[in-house]
Amino acid sequence: MNTENMKKHYTDEFKKQAVELAESIGSTIGAARQLGISDASIHSWKTRFSQQKPVLNESEAAELKRLKKENAELKKVNHILKSAAAFFSQDHLK
Repeated sequence: MNTENMKKHYTDEFKKQAVELAESIGSTIGAARQLGISDASIHSWKTRFSQQKPVLNESEAAELKRLKKENAELKKVNHILKSAAAFFSQDHLK
């Protein structure tokens, strides 16, 4: 049996996580490379899931906004810490 022509089937959970990864890193191609899948797959899943987005109530929307803000702050802190670690590791090379 020729496995090249066999279509891979992914769970809806995997597809949703792939779309979330692409959105979180801001790159469909980058997410596809990390997951070993085509970026076209992620694009089609993103389109399909965007049509199924649930409506959030007021408290859920507020929590989502808070979590997004916290996530952005943590990304900044992580970037600063990585930069500091790289700086200090270079200092020991001198």
